[in-house]
Amino acid sequence: MNRRQLIMRSAALGFAPLVEAAPPAVLAAPATSSESKTADGGATASPLPAPASGSIPVAFLMSDGAVVIDFSGPWEVFESVRVMGRRDPAFTLYTVAQSTSPVTASGGLKIIPSFTFKTAPAPKVVVIPAQDGAGEAALNWIRQVTHATDVTMSVCTGAVVLAQTGLLKGKSATTHHSAYAEFAMQFPDVQLVRGARFVETGNLASSGGLSSGIDLSLRVVERYFGREVATQTAYYMEYQGQGWMDPGSNQVYRARQASTAAHPRCAVCDMEVDPATAPRSVYRGKTYYFCMPGHKALFDKTPDSFLDSSAS
Repeated sequence: MNRRQLIMRSAALGFAPLVEAAPPAVLAAPATSSESKTADGGATASPLPAPASGSIPVAFLMSDGAVVIDFSGPWEVFESVRVMGRRDPAFTLYTVAQSTSPVTASGGLKIIPSFTFKTAPAPKVVVIPAQDGAGEAALNWIRQVTHATDVTMSVCTGAVVLAQTGLLKGKSATTHHSAYAEFAMQFPDVQLVRGARFVETGNLASSGGLSSGIDLSLRVVERYFGREVATQTAYYMEYQGQGWMDPGSNQVYRARQASTAAHPRCAVCDMEVDPATAPRSVYRGKTYYFCMPGHKALFDKTPDSFLDSSAS
């Protein structure tokens, strides 16, 4: 299974029926650290308080199917931050899972989690990558720790996991462009922002797919330590993307890609498919193709939901 298939499988599994679900001394973050507005046009996200000493704990939620760039990109960003005058690293990073047994991430990469949900230190930042193994224990952990986090952020279809906690109800979020239609259908109480590089709402944040998590992480660095530190971090990484300064920079993904006879695409996620082998359905005299049986089943249940989304 390749990474793209894994992302879609993570999303599809996530759209199963849902289960209802003393501070340190601080230094004020520079006032210039939050100049850009959120992608949905909301209020500018506020600066975050950096501790005067010690490191900001960042927890990475892991389960089987975790997409490597979704967590390794943000990991490298936070690990690379250097703040002049600070003796301690800006961030301390660790992985968290239901157990410390090895987790199989995308491409077969094996990860041994640092902590379980019961033993993990309290995080100030949580990173939720796309994954297909996050169960109720993970959702409960997210709900619990988010009461005290500065930022709980999802990357790609990690937004599905975050939405399953119920924390996004009534709030804005984004996800990988290929999951827009499913996400909007499954979570109608979440305002899906299409074409967003990332979306911030309170202490929750979500990014688009894959590399978008790097930009959201740089944005978090900016909110803690200012734009100069974030810029220097990106420079050190030789990362030339500018999306972390422009949350609306994913507009190319706002419109759906057209499915044609020469290049048919899945009616749910827009993935290009082989019409000779792809599942198909006929609706109102037109043939629609799908990348997997699960997407065919979703379409067959409410076809108009997916057809209408192409104009959203």
